[in-house]
Amino acid sequence: MNIKFETLLYVLSRQFKRNIISADYQTMQLQGGTVGSVYLITGIAETTDGEKLPFRIVLKIQKKWERYGDPGSWRREYDLYTSDFGATFSDAFRWPACYYAEINAEENEIQLWLEYIDGVTGLDLTSDMYEQAALELGRYQGKLYVNQPAVLQSLSNLSHADLMKNTYLHYRSWPVVYDYVRSEDCEFPEQVRQMLIDIDENADEVLDRIEKLPLVLCHRDFWVANLIYADGKIALIDWDTSGWGYLGEDLASLIADESDIDHMVEYYRRCVPAYYTGFSEYTDVSPFADHCVYEMILLVFGYRLVEGYLHTEDDDEKTKLVNTFQKIYEMKPSTAHG
Repeated sequence: MNIKFETLLYVLSRQFKRNIISADYQTMQLQGGTVGSVYLITGIAETTDGEKLPFRIVLKIQKKWERYGDPGSWRREYDLYTSDFGATFSDAFRWPACYYAEINAEENEIQLWLEYIDGVTGLDLTSDMYEQAALELGRYQGKLYVNQPAVLQSLSNLSHADLMKNTYLHYRSWPVVYDYVRSEDCEFPEQVRQMLIDIDENADEVLDRIEKLPLVLCHRDFWVANLIYADGKIALIDWDTSGWGYLGEDLASLIADESDIDHMVEYYRRCVPAYYTGFSEYTDVSPFADHCVYEMILLVFGYRLVEGYLHTEDDDEKTKLVNTFQKIYEMKPSTAHG
């Protein structure tokens, strides 16, 4: 890939807070798809007085694409990084620093030069780290909910509160997944089938309860691959889906989005109280004792998991998806087992 050398020198000068005059570098693609790519750039930078400094930096390139119900998401991180949004974070809960952000209107592309954070992520996160992530998320959202910093009102490109509901209704209206759950061919255990049918039959009442919860700033992609635990603190990447959502919505992703299946029920039982503990440091959450996290998991991931099951030929993957459903069933509040 081609990197503008002058841009790299500017970024490194900002990273080191020194005047960088030259640099040798290599690039390695970390992840990428048709609309976005992430690269790790490593090398040696040289200062004006000849000091050589090793560096690691992340370059994220995002092309325009349209997410269902959220057309502005492709450029959202650029909009957030070029605002005062970064001031809402704390030392214990933050995003990577951005050294340079650029948008190319002609090519509908953004470039973000970001801090590389070396830490534990993905399925290497421990139960204690999950719990800390939930606690810090609660504190962060509680602080913003109470303080209502002006920057939140000034941001015009945030996803809307009804995104979760609309995405669920969109999936539910798709006969491929809806009809399969109700068909004689359905291979899910009976309690799993019934769990999915029940959430559909009670969706209006469930959504009404959810919409009575506090509106908070949600990340909306709060899963293990976007969490980094480093030096006892939590860093969070990929803010392109962020916006207004409901109390506890991000926990659905933390617990159910490709997490460690064997520990999902434990994560649920530890993370929900930790999250509420963090939020309640800023305001009383007792009026919202019915947190709806179990229902949110089903709304957000129920039909997504069905879709995954129907579109894989891999028997191990099918088993994994059924086991995920089984763990979600085990999270049901005891009164809901009936």
